[in-house]
Amino acid sequence: MKKTIRQVTFDLLRKLDITTVFGNPGSTEETFLKDFPSDFQYIQTLHESSAVAAADGYAQGMRKVAMVNVHTSAGLSNAMSNILTAYMNRTPLIITAGNQTREMLLMEPWLTNIEPEVLPKPWVKWSYQPVRAEDVPAAFMRAYAMALQPPAGPVFLSIPLDDWDKPAVDNNAVVRSVSERIGYDPLRLHEFADALSAAKNPVLIYGSAIARGQGWDAGIKLAEKLNIPVWSAPASERPPFPETHPLYAGGLPFAIAPLSEKLQGHDLAIIIGAPVFRYYPYVGGEYIPDGLRLLHITDDPIEAGRSPVGDSLLSDAVLAIEGLTHLVTARAASAKKVVKQSHGMAPHPAAPETLANDTPLSASQLFRALRAVSPKETILVEESPSNLGELHREWPIESPDSFYTFASGSLGWNLPASVGLALAERDSGRNRPVMAIIGDGSMQYSIQGLWSAAQHNLPIVFVIPRNSEYAILKSFAVLEETPGVPGLDIPNLDIVALGKGYGCAAIKAETIEQVKQACKDAFSRKGPTVIEVPILPAIPPLI
Repeated sequence: MKKTIRQVTFDLLRKLDITTVFGNPGSTEETFLKDFPSDFQYIQTLHESSAVAAADGYAQGMRKVAMVNVHTSAGLSNAMSNILTAYMNRTPLIITAGNQTREMLLMEPWLTNIEPEVLPKPWVKWSYQPVRAEDVPAAFMRAYAMALQPPAGPVFLSIPLDDWDKPAVDNNAVVRSVSERIGYDPLRLHEFADALSAAKNPVLIYGSAIARGQGWDAGIKLAEKLNIPVWSAPASERPPFPETHPLYAGGLPFAIAPLSEKLQGHDLAIIIGAPVFRYYPYVGGEYIPDGLRLLHITDDPIEAGRSPVGDSLLSDAVLAIEGLTHLVTARAASAKKVVKQSHGMAPHPAAPETLANDTPLSASQLFRALRAVSPKETILVEESPSNLGELHREWPIESPDSFYTFASGSLGWNLPASVGLALAERDSGRNRPVMAIIGDGSMQYSIQGLWSAAQHNLPIVFVIPRNSEYAILKSFAVLEETPGVPGLDIPNLDIVALGKGYGCAAIKAETIEQVKQACKDAFSRKGPTVIEVPILPAIPPLI
């Protein structure tokens, strides 16, 4: 007996170990979700952008492809912000959407995705609507292969709603395996190793690909053999190196001139697993200082091609590090101690020790209190851009896979992503606690994620530093000399009421002792907790 397209596709997904689907159902997707298999889990969100971010967090936490189902052109449009982030995060996702019945596509009826292969571009690696229903299972196999191969990223499939009940040509879809890593040109790597060994004052710049590739130990080994400073590439979404290591220099700023100034005095820099460079505010200057040669290792030919300076090598970051470690000449430890710099944005001066009832708290005081009561294995998720410098100073990241943020800068990823990360902790059996520190402004972009956390009883601690303003935009106003910009204050938000409205435990904590107690209570609770903490308004320097 012939199986349906739906049956063959679900069989294929089982073989590919994709049995969790994130989504917000729509009319054109119900034929796919019909008689949903009992061995799959459906993670419902209240908005498509939240579905993509939750799937992104889950894929990163589980280190495998995750699947998202959104609603035709409308849902895909809603999801675009976090599809952009998934692309920048290098997260392998299969994003699917229904489309109108094939018999009506020519007429472009209501909710038709008129150009389904065009709409998600350029933020997917591949997009496709099968020409025939019979091609749907093979299209999923190709989507899986495309999503995983380096550089990993999201792909998109549009499936007309009447395809699913049609008979399949074959009852078994072809399953293929693909490589997830690319090796290096050995001659080119030898050249890079020789340059490193011959340099008088080299420096390492590590990127998030090292963390994604489980390369912390390899990165430490190379740094310690060379005994040279290690910078984190600008705006790294995953820390590539322990921030308390003696060789760690800090995070490079994300502007041209300030970054170049940080590299003054070095004759060679090698950046591994990150672009050259991730900039945002324009502060003109030379890309690199005079006398510095830049080497670049990436698995992305587009990233290598757009680099304004430097000599590149295509390779998996961790494989290249392991190869370099074998080839470079060991160096004696330098008498000069590495001085740690601010992480990307310049933080405010360290907060003084204060009495337990001082209010409102500074961001530094809040982060120091949070770290003091959080279990050592806590996963930290961050979307509070104006306080990033203070967070890394008060809570340096010391272990891999314990800090996540967005590579895109597009707000609204981290709250639902923490849902996916917490689900990954539950499904993997690791069960590490998750704390998400999200600004009161950032929170509003994907606040619906609180509902999914509550529905799945996930023990996430959402800490909301409330400064009642878009402080990061006020920082840009200073840099760009644009006084009088409207809409930079966000008063009268009731964070506690919002948290309770979505089914979370919620509390306002105003002193250090209240923060600590609220966190202790939250970590002992089975479901999610929202902790609102008023903090001192402050405009941090961008550079």
